[in-house]
Amino acid sequence: MLNLFSPRRLPWISGTDGQKKVVLTAVEVESLRSEIAALEEREAHLKAQLEHIDEILQSARMSGYLFVRARWAALPGEPLPIDDDTEVDDWLPRFLVLHGSCIFLYKSSIDLSPQDSTLLSDVVEVGAMPCLTRDDGDTRYCFFISTRNGLRYECSSASKIQVDSWLVTLQEERELQPNFTAPDDLTKT
Repeated sequence: MLNLFSPRRLPWISGTDGQKKVVLTAVEVESLRSEIAALEEREAHLKAQLEHIDEILQSARMSGYLFVRARWAALPGEPLPIDDDTEVDDWLPRFLVLHGSCIFLYKSSIDLSPQDSTLLSDVVEVGAMPCLTRDDGDTRYCFFISTRNGLRYECSSASKIQVDSWLVTLQEERELQPNFTAPDDLTKT
């Protein structure tokens, strides 16, 4: 794009006032105008997409960064998957958004399209998991979301308040009270 600005291609001449000027043909000027118009159109499109994401985030019930990993349930007749958390750190930071009847997983908060999504109607269980202690001594609070398709999202955060908020909100949204394991301090009122 804008390859006309290559120093070798521009015909420089000296003006009457001592300043250098560029002389372009009508075709080169029109090419630049069309490239600028295309860039302005792309900028307007991207701004519209960002405004749409902003509207979604403003109306979202919950959103925030969590560390997430996905696990599949074993199929009938298959052995249970080996899950050795000590050797493999497969927790990836993801930006989760609970909007309407869906949970969206974005790679980052500025992505225009989600990497994955799950309908709340597909969620069969939500619950707390034991805390993880990292090698650096940090504690992560965890919860899981299981779907009817056998996919289990395990989510964690260094913030207990954030995890508790997600658990309570998902409980309210899905009305999974019989399957829901609430932390002790959330059930006390």
